[in-house]
Amino acid sequence: MKARLLHRGRDFSSPEEVSATDRAVIEDLGLDGVVDAMAAGDDLIAAVAQRALLDGLTETEDVHYRQAALRDCVAHPEAVRRLHEIATSAVRRPRQVWGSLGRSPGLVLSHAVKLLAVLLEDLHDLRGLADESGGDFESDAFDRFFAMVTEEIDDAYLDEVAAHLKRLEFKGGVLISARLGDGGKGTDYVLRRPEHEPHGLERVAALFDRSGYSFTLPPRDEQGAQALGDLRDQGINLVAEAAEQSADHVIAFFTALLVELDFYVGCLNLRDRLADRGDPVCVPEVRPLGATELEAHGLYDLGLALRTDAPMVRNDIVAGDRLLVVITGANQGGKSTFLRGVGLAQLMAQAGMFVAAESFRADLRDGLFTHFKREEDAEMKSGKLDEELARMSAIADALSPSGMVLFNESFAATDEQEGSEIARQVTDALLQAGVKVIHVTHMYELAHGFETAAGVDPLFLRAERTEDGTRTFRLVEAPPLSTSFGEDVYRRVFA
Repeated sequence: MKARLLHRGRDFSSPEEVSATDRAVIEDLGLDGVVDAMAAGDDLIAAVAQRALLDGLTETEDVHYRQAALRDCVAHPEAVRRLHEIATSAVRRPRQVWGSLGRSPGLVLSHAVKLLAVLLEDLHDLRGLADESGGDFESDAFDRFFAMVTEEIDDAYLDEVAAHLKRLEFKGGVLISARLGDGGKGTDYVLRRPEHEPHGLERVAALFDRSGYSFTLPPRDEQGAQALGDLRDQGINLVAEAAEQSADHVIAFFTALLVELDFYVGCLNLRDRLADRGDPVCVPEVRPLGATELEAHGLYDLGLALRTDAPMVRNDIVAGDRLLVVITGANQGGKSTFLRGVGLAQLMAQAGMFVAAESFRADLRDGLFTHFKREEDAEMKSGKLDEELARMSAIADALSPSGMVLFNESFAATDEQEGSEIARQVTDALLQAGVKVIHVTHMYELAHGFETAAGVDPLFLRAERTEDGTRTFRLVEAPPLSTSFGEDVYRRVFA
């Protein structure tokens, strides 16, 4: 059985080691705060949520498949959380059934039977939930899942499993056949099912039946007892292996199910947090890979919303099919906050999640990368510009033509002329390759160069500033100015 709640045709891959470029995205966009809100203290949910956000989907059909499943989760949160509890219970079962230090067939079989017996309770609960709530779900993912549970874990199957487990306790002993091999040694041991299995008092009477061939071991014949135990282990060896594999199979199914449900429960946790704040979310519209589209209304920085009780300033962007967006304007005017909001929205859209906006439409991108200004590091072995260029080189190595790069005050470690020229050449190369680029910059020479360059059609946004210097934290479509109004900050701090 396969859960397949996150992907139509494959299981969700286990969390992997985070790359250097992924760590930059996590730090620059404040992704840890979003993951923590999704996890609500559960480390497993945190690991799955982070991997799902970083490994964005690149096919619209895959995004729609996950969006539909998430709509089901939002419509039936109690059933989804109950399903998560059942899977959690099953995955924890091996820790509740004590095993043995030995690996003899008898010990392996005993442990496997005990484990399967408690797992049978979880299978009963899963089937009960499918009967009770499965018909309420409409998405392809959950409809297929509950149909599979109903078909493959029916009453006859559950009764048969229970009967087999009872039989494997071998309370009436074992029946084994064998042949004599070379040197008169036993070979080809096969466990046989008795033609008639005694029950109740009949089984007690069978203990005293001496009508067939039998032998009795002396009370202190330890070697004889060992030899008899070895014969028993020879007969039940294959059954022990099969029982152990069966238990592993059931555990693997519930483990895969739990991982996929972790993502949806994380989404429910995050949605509850935002509902408590009264912040809007929307199901994003996604366009095919590289179709070049970006439009949002009422967009806000989700990470900031999770860190404060203050109301969020929401912004709009209508970039259409432009590959380049340049954001300029007043210092501390909300430019970086808006950039983080766009980045998080893109990641969440490609994870099949809702987005922190009133509406959001974007094309899918094969990887999102960030190149943000870093603070001085006393342990750096080279200058800041060298460090920025090294990070850009790492991004270039991982980037594909359908990728997306967010720059925040990049290449500002040198003078404006040199920094602008480096940023311009990097950006030109990215645009020619079809990479979508969003620049937040205070370098007027860079922004003005994009404004006058032939063959480039950027969208210019500017952080709004009133005549008295007040920052509204809203962005408006406007060309760059030659000042970032740093004197406003100076007056506010020192006046």
